[in-house]
Amino acid sequence: MLPQEIIRKKRDGAELSAQEIAFITRGITDGSLSEGQVAAFAMAVFFRNMTSAELTAMTLGLATSGVTLDWNETDLPGPILDKHSTGGVGDKVSLMLAPIVAACGGFVPMISGRGLGHTGGTLDKLSAISGYDVQPDIATFRKVVREVGCAIIGQTNDLAPADRRLYGVRDVTATVESIPLIVSSILSKKIAAGLDGLVMDVKCGSGAFCDTQPMADTLAAGLVYTANQAGLSTAALITDMDRVLGREVGNALEVMETVAYLKGEGVRDPRLHEVVMALAGEMLALGDLAPSAAAGRARAEAALEDGRAAEKFAQMVSALGGANDFMDQPARYLERAPAIRPCTAEHPGFVVGMNARDVGIAVVALGGGRAHADDAINPSVGLSEMIEIGTAVRPGSPLCVVHAASEADADEAIARVRRAIRIGNLPPPAKPAVIDRVVIEELAG
Repeated sequence: MLPQEIIRKKRDGAELSAQEIAFITRGITDGSLSEGQVAAFAMAVFFRNMTSAELTAMTLGLATSGVTLDWNETDLPGPILDKHSTGGVGDKVSLMLAPIVAACGGFVPMISGRGLGHTGGTLDKLSAISGYDVQPDIATFRKVVREVGCAIIGQTNDLAPADRRLYGVRDVTATVESIPLIVSSILSKKIAAGLDGLVMDVKCGSGAFCDTQPMADTLAAGLVYTANQAGLSTAALITDMDRVLGREVGNALEVMETVAYLKGEGVRDPRLHEVVMALAGEMLALGDLAPSAAAGRARAEAALEDGRAAEKFAQMVSALGGANDFMDQPARYLERAPAIRPCTAEHPGFVVGMNARDVGIAVVALGGGRAHADDAINPSVGLSEMIEIGTAVRPGSPLCVVHAASEADADEAIARVRRAIRIGNLPPPAKPAVIDRVVIEELAG
């Protein structure tokens, strides 16, 4: 086969065979396709899309381009389950969800990523914990999953290497937004991880990649259908990202919120709790650890309330290099920003909405995210005590608390957050945290 002929075929809108796609993914992996050819293929897919058969073949080709984990040899007494989010602002759900599901009998080998752009990354949050190793070897990863029930780490070099190369090309060729390339990228890593079940959290709103409901519907449907076609039982929830999820944004701050949530300290943010419990219920049902998502949710609530989930998180942190007493003294192992200032309202009224993306950009500008992939992150900075939409304010009312490296940075963040939060005369209508649910039965019908 000639790569240029396959690229030409896709460029002209024809459907590629499974053999042609396998040839492309092998060429991406072993380097026999040049950077220009990989870029041309990505652009052809961007403009011409992929059929469901092509997408399944592409996903499996990327998934099998490197090591695929097989958990059968570890003889685990429960299902291998995972969740993936398309990214949002203040999204620390994975940190809460993995130990909850582990406490209910599931095993969660969660391979997560770092943040880029305005969305935070799960690995950056865990990297804020002193000593936590986000890049252990595969043997350690297996050991922690087997002994604790959950481990959250970064992608290893030998898992889906073709996807890593393809994503790097997409990132610099304006083809990141291609739905089929997004679907195959996400699912290839999950299939390589050897899962029995996967739940997708597809974010929708101003702080998400999918900023409209139709786009979120399309992505969720593509993920669920393709995953199931590839042999991975998958469901998806579409959740709201038109506002910050939870009360804290920033790596160390979100870890602190996670600890408080798992330990039951203070009042849990109701929208964050709804998303965590809804996803937990779906995961437990997919793994046959509950007869339904509702029953799974009840099991998850119990594991949270009796402290088993908090204990699983503590064990995971310790097993991956963190302190044994982290859950008892989290502030001791998390950096604190030197400049902490309130951001207050300038006008009276009600908080009617916020541009979550702009809130995320404010945190990036503080040093809590990356403008470029190799940027260093300041784990201590961010925003805490974010105001709820619908809250009545007057001049001087707190909108949030800014944690910054300097007073000048704090001033800039305050100005950004004030512009991102909209204040009007009437409270807005309520909007659910979980917007929709997508399962294979619905797609087949």
